[in-house]
Amino acid sequence: MIKPELHYYDLAEDVVAFSSTRHGGVGKEKHGEFSVNLYCGDDEESVAANRKALAEHLGIDESRLIIPHQVHHIESRRIASELFSLPESVKNQILEGVDAVMTDERGICIGVSTADCIPVLLYDEAHHAAAAIHAGWRGTLNHIVMKIVREMTVNFGSNPKEIKAIIGPGISLENFEVGQEVYDQFAAVNFDMNSIAKLYPVKEKKEGELPMKWHIDLKLCNRMDLEMGGVSPENIIDEGICTYTSSDDYFSARKLGVESGRIYNAILMK
Repeated sequence: MIKPELHYYDLAEDVVAFSSTRHGGVGKEKHGEFSVNLYCGDDEESVAANRKALAEHLGIDESRLIIPHQVHHIESRRIASELFSLPESVKNQILEGVDAVMTDERGICIGVSTADCIPVLLYDEAHHAAAAIHAGWRGTLNHIVMKIVREMTVNFGSNPKEIKAIIGPGISLENFEVGQEVYDQFAAVNFDMNSIAKLYPVKEKKEGELPMKWHIDLKLCNRMDLEMGGVSPENIIDEGICTYTSSDDYFSARKLGVESGRIYNAILMK
């Protein structure tokens, strides 16, 4: 029997917010055990079985699991009930190239897939609205989190000060080594580099390489963007889980390779 082992967040009554772990599914090797993402080379039968088990665990129809195909951009989609009356091919097209989803509908589980990138979940209790955001370094560079906070104010009338935010499992500063060109791109868009970046010795130095390389704190970048977007610091939850150091429990593309499973970070309003 498949029984997904999920890491839950305490947001509000009648709201289920979670990140999946690697445990409780049927996947194998670098996709093992629990992954619901079809876009990373996993066995389709295993993914289908895990998706079915997750839907049953959440008490919803499998069609209500929203899992977009992400491309490290900042495109978003608002999920409404009309989506489920469309043919599957059209539904998939709507969710193609999407890195953030939002809804104010009950009974729809919206989520994003990560394996070192930073997942951010938002919840507005006053308007019973939610969003799930995939913030890789490119999305972070382009301030996807601030963009979605603004879109929640437009779509649902949300007050940013009342939004609760979760920063889920993602790679830590200590393990996110970047090239000079990435550092320069963050500096060019006016991130506070003294706060978000630090030089570390290169662990496996190759001939001709510099002895030190920049590391960037993607979680802190997104926390800063949340606060810049008006979210109150006391409403931001970050349990500090690093996917790279906790790769036995969470997928890490840097540790396991790009062709590995993905964490599903999601929120369901009942």
